[in-house]
Amino acid sequence: MARQEGTSGPAEKVIGAGRQLFTSVITAGETRLRLAVVELEEERARLFSMLLLAGLALLLIGFGVGMLMLLVIVAFWEDHRLLAIGIASAVLLITGGVIALRVRNIAREPNLLRSTMNRFTEDRQYLERNQDAS
Repeated sequence: MARQEGTSGPAEKVIGAGRQLFTSVITAGETRLRLAVVELEEERARLFSMLLLAGLALLLIGFGVGMLMLLVIVAFWEDHRLLAIGIASAVLLITGGVIALRVRNIAREPNLLRSTMNRFTEDRQYLERNQDAS
């Protein structure tokens, strides 16, 4: 029997469907990878500017706190110089501890590739729903 042009058997249909599925998976993966790259670039730029500004702020705040401590110590030099130094040191240590705790809480929040991970979760849930419906 000669096969007519334009007709295909069941095996060819399965192979064609497999190719389409493979192409769809590759296309979706490429889209997700591009999204991840864009997010990484944005995060890198944000982190660089944040570190630069934070460094400058810390430098200026450090100079300001040092000058303020010097002012307080000089003001109380005759009567209570040790008390002034002790109180200034305690205030700085407590403030530093509070800021360190806040930094630790911020560092624990996951932020990197959040949109990409959300898209992967949506894709997985969609595939699970469609697999259950089959």
